[in-house]
Amino acid sequence: MQKNIYTAVTKQDGDWWIGWIEEVPGVNCQEQTKEKLLESLSITLREALKFNREDALRAAESNYQEDLMFV
Repeated sequence: MQKNIYTAVTKQDGDWWIGWIEEVPGVNCQEQTKEKLLESLSITLREALKFNREDALRAAESNYQEDLMFV
């Protein structure tokens, strides 16, 4: 399985660490430590990618092809 690289934008805001994934809208989290934030972002990103893939395949219904894209 190919591993993709994503960019986590993080910053401390008062007592909290907040962050989001630059390449995937809607993937954002907040935690009390940076370590926990990165872990939460990773979990949330995996869940979002899985959901988006399942949603795309449902929308295609049938008679579709999947082609790998490299950018």
